[in-house]
Amino acid sequence: MVSRRAFLAGTAGLAALAGCGAGGTTFERMRSSGVARIGIAGERPYGFLGSDGSVTGEAPAVARAVLDGLGVADVEAVQVPFAALLDGLLARQFDIVAAGTTITPSRCARVAFSRPDFLAPLAFLVPAGNPRGIRTFEGVRRAGLVVGVLAGSAEAEYAQAAGVPADSVRQYDGQSTLFRAVANGEVPVGALTRISLLDELSRNPGTALEVTPGVAAAVNGDGERVHPVGAFAFRPEDTDLRAAFDAGLTDLQTSGRWLETVHPFGFTDENLPPPGLTTDRVCRQ
Repeated sequence: MVSRRAFLAGTAGLAALAGCGAGGTTFERMRSSGVARIGIAGERPYGFLGSDGSVTGEAPAVARAVLDGLGVADVEAVQVPFAALLDGLLARQFDIVAAGTTITPSRCARVAFSRPDFLAPLAFLVPAGNPRGIRTFEGVRRAGLVVGVLAGSAEAEYAQAAGVPADSVRQYDGQSTLFRAVANGEVPVGALTRISLLDELSRNPGTALEVTPGVAAAVNGDGERVHPVGAFAFRPEDTDLRAAFDAGLTDLQTSGRWLETVHPFGFTDENLPPPGLTTDRVCRQ
């Protein structure tokens, strides 16, 4: 039975977690204790605490399914702000980032990503009717608008790559805060993965906002449209853990159990990465 305990960042328990487990690799210690520590950011539908305090979301659910097959039956979650996830991983506050983190070249320089877990088209949160016709970051730039994004997010990088001025990109510490900023007129448009924005919109009925259709985030040097790709993050030295996790994730995806696992969180077969898409390729985009 998988435990769903969560330890919130900033507590004394977090410091204890960071220093526990001497000797052996992370994977060896994980299998010996039967416990995996995952980092989440409290962002729906990727990794968050349910109303009963249990850890849930697409990434924790997938992580549980994979880790259980590796002989690790228990999962403990540490919640930190999204922008602190990679720092927390490298500081050993937890051993896997299970928060729907988008693979980007800059992040690949810091951590090791699993094989692609899902595709997540980008979208924009705009006033109902989308009066300015915003569909892309290029459209945001041409309209001279300020766009809201999550602090430390891939969307912040995509906005910069599209030429949106730095002073026109406003960063927020959570997706609910970003949603409220657009709803209150603090910023005219917000950018995030479409599945996240639709989740926020569904939980805020009657809000005079809409979510644009999903689009690619950018165009790479080969002229290919780049769609955000989510994955799990590991410390670079934890090669045995990542290899075992990748094998389990591959089996989960090819067997059809991945779709069963993620469907409750709004994911469909359109979010399943194509077989030929590799992490190395995404890191080079």
